[in-house]
Amino acid sequence: MTLSDDPTGPVRVALVDDQQLVRAGFRMVIDSQPDLAVVAEAGDGVEALRVLAQTKADVVLMDVRMPRMDGLTATAQLTALPGAPRVVVLTTFDLDEYVLEAIRAGASGFLLKDAPPEEMLTAIRTVHHGDAVIAPSSTRRLLEHLVTALPTPASADEETPAHRALATLTDREREVLVLMARGRSNTEIASDLFVAEATVKTHVGRVLAKLDARDRVQAVVLAYETGLIRPGA
Repeated sequence: MTLSDDPTGPVRVALVDDQQLVRAGFRMVIDSQPDLAVVAEAGDGVEALRVLAQTKADVVLMDVRMPRMDGLTATAQLTALPGAPRVVVLTTFDLDEYVLEAIRAGASGFLLKDAPPEEMLTAIRTVHHGDAVIAPSSTRRLLEHLVTALPTPASADEETPAHRALATLTDREREVLVLMARGRSNTEIASDLFVAEATVKTHVGRVLAKLDARDRVQAVVLAYETGLIRPGA
């Protein structure tokens, strides 16, 4: 049995970036960890879709600007597939609008290309565990920087699908969503609300289900889009 076929083995990571030196650096860091392993590499979106159709990966680190097919298009096509891996978008602040669209397309979060190795490793593990909260402070900072790319929030009486979904939340679920948007972890939310962490996990699960969000990052984007939370709030 190969690593790519073993669900009990290390977290399987795919690297998609048109710069070979970047991929080599990431591979060296990732393969140094006993619980992580690079199982595939690709230099553009077309190659990524082909390779990932043959090799199972749990987490994909996806660059945005690449030849033939960019990371935005590749992310949308990849996350639409059954059993799709989690996608972490590699970004810099000058790619805000592309990152926002990638998150809407199903990516699970952001990772700055110049982030410290420890942050990259934490991001991979966190996304693999399904939490999709990548370095909460960085996620919040990036989301607030992204606000210029967001459309002006529609008023609640316009009855957009996002507002209708938001209206299905209970007061406590809405409170949890606001804290998620502020970059709070489950443990921190539990402390803020004086409840058990298991209770918070239940609320988060219900929020994601009601909002039809793939993960927490997409739920947070919806909170910003509807005006539930504003930058600096």
